[in-house]
Amino acid sequence: MRKALMSLALLLSLPAASWANYLDHEQAKPFTDRMVSEHGFERSRVEALLAQAERKQSILDAIARPAERTLEWKDYRRIFIQESRIEQGVEFWREHRDTLERAHKEYGVPPQIIVAIIGVETRYGRHKGNYRVLDALATLGFDYPPRSKFFGKQLEEYLLMTREQSLDPLDLKGSYAGAMGFGQFIPSSYRSFAVDFDGDGVADIVNNPVDAIGSVANYFARHHWRQGEAVVLAADVAKQHDAEVFEAGLKPKWSVAQLADKGVRSYAQLDGDAMASAIRFIGDEGEEHWLGLHNFYVITRYNHSSMYAMAVYQLSQLVAQRYTQ
Repeated sequence: MRKALMSLALLLSLPAASWANYLDHEQAKPFTDRMVSEHGFERSRVEALLAQAERKQSILDAIARPAERTLEWKDYRRIFIQESRIEQGVEFWREHRDTLERAHKEYGVPPQIIVAIIGVETRYGRHKGNYRVLDALATLGFDYPPRSKFFGKQLEEYLLMTREQSLDPLDLKGSYAGAMGFGQFIPSSYRSFAVDFDGDGVADIVNNPVDAIGSVANYFARHHWRQGEAVVLAADVAKQHDAEVFEAGLKPKWSVAQLADKGVRSYAQLDGDAMASAIRFIGDEGEEHWLGLHNFYVITRYNHSSMYAMAVYQLSQLVAQRYTQ
């Protein structure tokens, strides 16, 4: 296994010496053929785009060390829960109050959750990413074997998305993983969940905060956010608790009553039939234990990380508290 990992690391670090651009890559022709035969693209158009796509080693380096895998909660939290981000969230809420209220009414998603998602993702649009999306998706789709199938599909979705929205695929910038706009949608999410919330005929989540707000709300509604329900609750653990419950993944697997029987109990009163996941973090004062409820799981559909979901939730609470002061 160690040799295999070393070989993969070496592969990812090598320059693309065998091709001058992605048009010369061995996967370019199958990709182009698919775009032509399945989606009606002109071959010359796809080839021209691949010829201009650039391999970025910094993208391969970044995806190899995501914060969710390298940081404990106490450190991860400091990245996203800051005074400046809270205050900027209040400003964003005040500036877009009417849009957030309309999104809440239409989709049932509270303003503070929408604001917190945009705050965690891009500091309310201040940091949307500096990589060309074409470069990011080509690099990961063609030169990142562990997830080449996924990112190759995102490159396909990206070309479809830019055609549908009349956008130039050479212009858009985003994250190292090809996520775009205020809410950092990957291309498949853009195509599935982006909405034209201001009625101008274009679903523009890259430059239009109104469309971005509506699109984030739509994403949560489509993933079955339950209006008015709790998100996550602090829990206590018995000395003889079942530690395996903390390794069961993000999706709620046990009822609150079952978790109590396993030694993990919420401090708050909950319906014993409610489903929850057990979460353990390393915080500033040691271990923290939580019960993640249905809406917590919905947040993890945006980013499959319990720390991400907790950062969004805690930021949402702090921004809401400051907003109402």
